[in-house]
Amino acid sequence: MSSFHDLLTRLVALDASDIHLRAGSPPMARVNGEIKRFGQSPLSPEQLQKICQMMMPRPTMWDEFVSRRDSDFAYGLQGVARFRVNAYWQRGTVGLIMRVIKDKDIPSFADLGLPEDTFTHLSSQERGLILVTGPTGSGKTTTLASMLDFINSTSPVNVVTLEDPIEILHRDKVATFNQRELGADTLSFSAGLRAAMRQDPDVILIGEMRDKETVEAALSAAQTGHLVFSTLHTLDAIRTVNRIIDFFAPHERDQIRLGLAESLVGIVSQRLLPRKGGGRVLGHEVLIGTPTVRECVKDEDKLEDIKEALLRGGNTGMHTFDQHLADLVREGHMTPEDAAQAATSPHELKLLLLQHSI
Repeated sequence: MSSFHDLLTRLVALDASDIHLRAGSPPMARVNGEIKRFGQSPLSPEQLQKICQMMMPRPTMWDEFVSRRDSDFAYGLQGVARFRVNAYWQRGTVGLIMRVIKDKDIPSFADLGLPEDTFTHLSSQERGLILVTGPTGSGKTTTLASMLDFINSTSPVNVVTLEDPIEILHRDKVATFNQRELGADTLSFSAGLRAAMRQDPDVILIGEMRDKETVEAALSAAQTGHLVFSTLHTLDAIRTVNRIIDFFAPHERDQIRLGLAESLVGIVSQRLLPRKGGGRVLGHEVLIGTPTVRECVKDEDKLEDIKEALLRGGNTGMHTFDQHLADLVREGHMTPEDAAQAATSPHELKLLLLQHSI
């Protein structure tokens, strides 16, 4: 498999974020947001089956994969990177998508372009719920890793993570880490979270809120003195609140609103965007669980008022996605055209840029 490892090494060196391997096509990778082909030789079904079996961490996983038709696992290439792998079947052959997680120091808030005061404040809380949201490939895992690394460097606490799969390894510094992987160490996020409550945790990371049971357990943990981190595939703070509420039946929603309002520390919604001159830059919206925001979450009729709280909450570290886009344009990180393409409201973005130029 040396040629396969050489391919991975080459693609990681080119700053690929995702590697695509499927029968009948040459290797492909996403570089700076675009899919590119590497070489002319198509991969064969036999090659992909051997590669898949070689990477799987347990001997029994291949049989499970054949039966279930999909599989998620992590694979590491020493000195190069770790990979989050999704194996799947398409037209009777194996396909692989590999997310690249480089073997390097976990980036700081400044490295990622995150406001240090705000993220230091969020990561220093003793209890409550912090959500990092965005589409697939928006850097949620890296942002969470940076926040957990800050905790690891500053607080003598016990951190339990539930991940699918484990992507970034945390070595004990000031804190103690227990990282558990779905499939290998626990059967589900909800089951792992129930067990975690008996493992003396101070901080809990849930890789993703996928169902009602996980949301209920996360809110319960946040309300009983734990700091809980998790993710959702939502684009902004208001959609995130709605998504959590939508997990529940109508007669349960008032109680969930109350629980979410009481436990909410913050919501970070982010996307990776085209950087001026090449590469990617992180754009984000930050909502802080201030008393005003919590009142809006409690009352269904006030939910849209969260937008006003975001617009006027700069002194508490809050901003909308469009406000941050305007900052990125003014600082020379994005072109106005690319920012307008990404904006929630291109009209609002235009007004923000005009206000600054007056």
